[in-house]
Parts: sequence; C-alpha cells; structure tokens
Amino acid sequence: MVFIRGTETGCTRSRDYEGFVCSLLLPEAARRSSLALRAFNVELAQADLKVKDTVSQKTIGLMRLQFWKTALEDLYRDDPPVQPVTVELWKAVRKHTLSRRWLLRIVAEREKDMEDQAYRNLQDLETYAENTHSSLLYLLLETLGVKDINADHAASHIGKAQGIVTCLRATPYHSQRHMVYLPMDICMKHGASQEDFIRGSREQNVRDVVYDIASQAHIHLQHARSFSKKVPNAALPAFLHTVAIEDYLERVRKVDFNVFHHGLQTRNPLLPIQLYIQSWKKSY
Repeated sequence: MVFIRGTETGCTRSRDYEGFVCSLLLPEAARRSSLALRAFNVELAQADLKVKDTVSQKTIGLMRLQFWKTALEDLYRDDPPVQPVTVELWKAVRKHTLSRRWLLRIVAEREKDMEDQAYRNLQDLETYAENTHSSLLYLLLETLGVKDINADHAASHIGKAQGIVTCLRATPYHSQRHMVYLPMDICMKHGASQEDFIRGSREQNVRDVVYDIASQAHIHLQHARSFSKKVPNAALPAFLHTVAIEDYLERVRKVDFNVFHHGLQTRNPLLPIQLYIQSWKKSY
C-alpha cells in the first residue's frame, strides 16, 4: 500500500470512490501518481459544481479553476504551490514525464463547461468526455509507461463512455437543483422537456431519452473492446473503470431506464470485488 497525505487521499475516496479503488489496484510504481491525478480531477470537478450552484459558490469555483491554470504553469517550472494536491501532482509529473497538454486540456474543458448549459447534442457531450475523462486516461497510461496507439484508441472510447454515464448518474442530483444537462437533441427527439426531468418524470419518453444516451455509452464500450487483442497488457490497469461503467449501464437497464430509480443512487457493495476480479483476469 502506498500512503500519501490524507487530504488528497480522503478527498478522492469520498468524491471519486470508484477511481480511488481503481488506483489501489494499479502497479505500485503508478499507484501514488494515479491518486494524485484523481485528486486533481476531483478538485476540478468540485470547482465545476460550485460554478453551477449559488452566485457566491460560483465565485469560489471560478477562483479554483484560475488557481489550477496558474498552478499547472508553475508546476512545470518545478515551482509548485505549497498545496497537498499540487505537490503530489508535481511529483507525478516529474516521475513519469506526464504530458502538460492533457492536464491543460482538462482544465480548459472544465472552464468551457462553466457556461452552465445543457449539451446541444450528443456529440457535444462526447467532446466534453473526450477532453476530460479520456485525457485523464491518457495520463494514467503514461504513469504505466504505455505509449501505444491501440491503447489510446481504447482510452478515447472508454473516456467517452464514462463521461456519458457520469452525465446520466448526475441527472437526479442536477434535477433537484432545477438543472438539466442531458443532450437537447435527444430530449427533443422524444418530446421530453427540461421540466419532465426537473419533476423526476418516469414517463416513457423520459426513459427513451435515457435509453438512447445509455446505448451510446454501451457502443463506446464495445468499440474500446474491439482493440482488446491489440492493447498491451501493461495498459489494462488503466481501464479498470469499465467495470463501474458497465455496472451502471446494467443496473439502469434492469430498472427499465428510469434514471430516477432509488436503486441507482446507492453504491454497489460488490464493486471492489468485481474490480479485483477484472484486474486478476487482465481484461477490460
């Protein structure tokens, strides 16, 4: 077990439990760096959430993102701010020569997301997922010492699937706050309004929206797995999150795509075991 400062580890465990468990199953040489990257991602996600909350919280969120834009520049000059996550991220950058562009792309995309609007279409959601979730996977591959085009292709599709699933999972949370971010083209196709989601409708047209979006995530998983025979074994630990993605897609299918079903709001207690088995099987 690798121990790092409690602040970033605790934050990652509470805010990104699945990512935290996945990190613990990485090879020891990459584990600490993975936790640092996850903590960095959590910091940005929290800033993004604040921007979409009250006016006072928006100010805090904007300040956080500005801090990270500056911090990354300082970090690559070997002068990181004295803050737990930045120090750990700096160590990861030095150890694995992590690409600056992926880190900057994550911050830039989070900043664009501050517009606080629903995605115009599914392609916009996929672009957001590529620039955030896939970029994080590219960085995880670097911590594993993997430079392979097939692994990159798989990471791209897995990241897109993860971003789509994250959007679906967050729908009940956002709806309670009178916010809807699901792709507008899919909603219009099925005649589902934002009000339908805000009031937690279980009507068929709302389920159809969820079905279409979930199906796209499933398609990306299939595409990612089409590269499985070409992806080097060293890359496989970076793709453990497919277990959590598939778990949600299966659970939402079982409740007939009712995204508001209470069973989808609880954590799967078997997930750590399922992740361990997947790690042992060396597959994704």
